[in-house]
Amino acid sequence: MQITAAVINTKGEDFRIEAIDLDAPKTGEVLVRMVASGICHTDMNVKNQTHRVPAPAVLGHEGSGVIEETGPGVTEFEVGDHVVLGFASCGSCRNCFQSRPYACVRHAELNFGGKMEDLTSRLHRKEAALSNFFGQSSFASHSVVNARNAVKVPKDVDIALLGPLGCGLMTGAGTVFNRLQPRPGSTIAVIGAGAVGLSAVMAARIIGCGTIISIDVHQNRLQLAMELGATHTIDASRTPDIVAEIRSLTDGGADFTIEAAGHPSMLRQAVDALAPLGTAIQLGGLPQGTEALIDSNDLRSKSKTIAGLVEGASVPRVLIPQLIDFYKAGKFAFDKLVTYYPFEEINKAGADAHDGKVIKPILRFS
Repeated sequence: MQITAAVINTKGEDFRIEAIDLDAPKTGEVLVRMVASGICHTDMNVKNQTHRVPAPAVLGHEGSGVIEETGPGVTEFEVGDHVVLGFASCGSCRNCFQSRPYACVRHAELNFGGKMEDLTSRLHRKEAALSNFFGQSSFASHSVVNARNAVKVPKDVDIALLGPLGCGLMTGAGTVFNRLQPRPGSTIAVIGAGAVGLSAVMAARIIGCGTIISIDVHQNRLQLAMELGATHTIDASRTPDIVAEIRSLTDGGADFTIEAAGHPSMLRQAVDALAPLGTAIQLGGLPQGTEALIDSNDLRSKSKTIAGLVEGASVPRVLIPQLIDFYKAGKFAFDKLVTYYPFEEINKAGADAHDGKVIKPILRFS
C-alpha cells in the first residue's frame, strides 16, 4: 500500500514528506494506522548521524495508533485495537526469555540496523528499500510492526497522547521503578529536565522519595519539575558547583542520581554527587565512541555503583499500562510535557525541541 512518511536521505538534512510503499504484514506482524508519534532525542541524533542508521530511512519510535490488519499467527490483537508501540526485541534470546527484552542480544541490530527481524525492510521507494527504525518507523501514516512491539491500551484515554510512553517516558519512570527501586525517604538527583528526566521525577514522587532534585538550565522546566514532584531545583546555568549543591541538599550526597542530559561532564557530576553506596544511572544519549572521565578511587572507596541503562529496564506490556493507570489517577501528569504539531511540521517540531522551546513534541496525523 502507498503511505505518507517523513524520510531522511542524507546526514543532517531536513525530513522530507514523501509517498512511499509499505508491505503487508507478514507472520506475527500487524498493520497500524498511526494517530500520533512523539519525537525523541534519539530520532534527532540519528537524523544527524551521531547514532548511525543506514540512510535513506524512516525514523520515529514513539508511535500510537489503531490496528487495521493482523498478519498470520497474530491472536492477541484485533482490528480496531488501540496500541502504543515500543522497542524491537527478538523474543528468543536468553535475556528476552528472562523478561529482559530491553537487553535483547539483538537490540542494536533490530532497532538501529534498518531491517526487521527477518532481515528485510517493509518500506520501499521505487522498489528500493528504506531503513526501518526500532521496528516501527512511526514517522509515517501507517506502519507494519512485529506484534511483540505493540501494547494494547484502553480506549478511554486519548491515543494521540500515549505514544511517548513507548520510549522516553518509559525510560525515565522505568529507571526509578525497575532499576533503582528507592525506598521511601530516599534522596535522588535527576540531571536534565526533559521528558526522560521529568518522568523520573514523577516516578520518584510516586515511590515516596524524600528529596527529589531536578537540575537543568531552563527555568521553565525547573518550575514544571516542582509542579510534578521535585522538592528542590538547581539552575545549572547559575550554579558554579552542582555537586556541592546536591551534597548540601542531601546531607552529604544523594542515594541515587540519574544523568538524563546527554552530556559526558554530567555523568562525572552524577557520580561525584553520590553518597557512599549510592548508584548513578546514565541515560542520556551520546555520540558513539564518547568517553567520560570518572574518579575511580572515589568510585571504589565509597562503594558507589555506576550503570548504563536503556528503556528503563522495562517490559513495555507491564509498565505502559501501569503508567496509564498512574496518569488516570492524577499521579503521572505527562500531558503537561507535550506540545502537539501537525505531521507536516515535523522539522519545526524537532527544531523547537532542540532549542528547548518544548519538552515533548507529538506529531498528529490527519
